[in-house]
Amino acid sequence: MVYLALIALVGGIACGMAGLDDTLPVEMIVSHKDLILYALMFLVGISIGLNRGIIKKIKEYHIRIFVIPAGIIAGSLAGGIVSGLITGLPLNESTAIASGLGWYSLSGVAIGNLAGAQAGSIAFLSNLLREIFSFFSIPLIAKKLNYPTCIAPAGATSEDTTLPMMIRYTDGETVVLSVFNGVICSAAVPFLISFCYNLF
Repeated sequence: MVYLALIALVGGIACGMAGLDDTLPVEMIVSHKDLILYALMFLVGISIGLNRGIIKKIKEYHIRIFVIPAGIIAGSLAGGIVSGLITGLPLNESTAIASGLGWYSLSGVAIGNLAGAQAGSIAFLSNLLREIFSFFSIPLIAKKLNYPTCIAPAGATSEDTTLPMMIRYTDGETVVLSVFNGVICSAAVPFLISFCYNLF
């Protein structure tokens, strides 16, 4: 999956550099990017609805189940502030980019619409790199630290693309927490991007 994401990214860069943005397929994708984004969000909703065990686990944990997503969101936003101070990027852009929580397809488009193509590209790449980093760090974190900590680098992707890594390297309880975290983080991303961009 990591290799497919990298191949898609490099292929897109090559198409852009080759001037293929005027070809019909690419033009159709670009002109319908909002519809593609809504379809993606709909598919994420389907994946959430398919996880039946999540309701039972919510009842079991009550309010404590929100600790992991709250910590991930707070840590990501703090990282966005620090990154903005280090790079000189405006804090509204750096925190909005960090609030993508690894959901690169949504954050790239949303921030691109708010702050322009350059910020959208940074958002896409930084959140894509977060997902790729998760694939490599989850096995190490599971071995050296503990299973729930594996959810942190995954962010919003812990319910879908990085879930197979959770299933392979953690236990059943962590997998359910991972799915719930992904649901909460995915639901929060559109709000957080808009909120952070307009806050600073």
